[in-house]
Amino acid sequence: MQLSGTTALLTGASGGIGQAIAHALAREGAALKLTARRAEVLDSLRAELPGGAETIAADLADRDSVAALIEAAADVDVLVANAALPASGRIEVFAPEEIDRALEVNLRAPIQLARALVPGMLERGRGHLVFISSMSGKVASPGTGLYSATKFGLRGFAAGLRQDLHGSGVGVTTVFPGFIRDAGMFAESGVELPRGVSSRTPDDVAAAVIRGITRNRGEIDVAPLAIRGGALLAAVSPGANAVSQRRLGGAELSERISQSQADKR
Repeated sequence: MQLSGTTALLTGASGGIGQAIAHALAREGAALKLTARRAEVLDSLRAELPGGAETIAADLADRDSVAALIEAAADVDVLVANAALPASGRIEVFAPEEIDRALEVNLRAPIQLARALVPGMLERGRGHLVFISSMSGKVASPGTGLYSATKFGLRGFAAGLRQDLHGSGVGVTTVFPGFIRDAGMFAESGVELPRGVSSRTPDDVAAAVIRGITRNRGEIDVAPLAIRGGALLAAVSPGANAVSQRRLGGAELSERISQSQADKR
C-alpha cells in the first residue's frame, strides 16, 4: 500500500517515538490525524509537519474518550496504534486501577479501534493497521509480567486479524521495538544498559512502520541481533532463556526500569 493520498490515525503521537512516526508518515504523503493526551504537545508537533495535521486529544484509558476518537477518525485508511503505558514492575506493586489502566491503553483501545475502522477499510478495498508491540511481546523478562501480557496479547490479536483480512486489500503489521534510545519509555527511564546490550532509535521504529505498510510485512523486529536471538531462544526453550536472563542480570535491570517508571502507571 502506498501512503501518498491516504489518511492515517496515529495514537501516542505526543511521545518521541510517536513524533518520529508522524514525521515519517508525513514524508510519505499521508494526511495525519494525531491523538494523545497532551494537546499542547500535539499542537507543537502539528506546526512541524508539512501540511499540518488534525489533532484529537484523547485518553485511551477512558472508554468514552476512545468512543469519541473512533467517531472522529472513522474514515482513516491507516491506523498506527502506538500509545502504551510502561506497566513495568512485579504484579504485587500495582494497584487494581493501575492494572486496568494498562490493559485499557495497551490492549483494549487498539482492539476497539481496529474493530471500528476495519469495516470502512474493507468497504474501500484498501487499508493497513500497524500495532506497536515490543520485544516484550515475544519474550517476558523479570518485572514485565503485566506489560508482556498486553504486548503478547497485541501480537496474538494482530496475527489473527492478519489472517482474517488476507486477500481483502487490508494489511496488518506488528512492530516489535527493543530498547529505544533518545526518546520513548525506556529512554525516559534514564537507566543505562549493561555493556554489550545495544539499542535502536525512534527513527528506526518509524522506518519499520513505513516498511510494514508499503511492503505488507506481518512482523518486524526493531532490535539488535542479540535481543532478537534471545527472543528466538525463548520461543524454542523458555527455560534456557530464563536461566540466561538471570545470569545476565535481567532482574536487576528490570527493577531499575520499574522504579524509574512507577509514576507513569
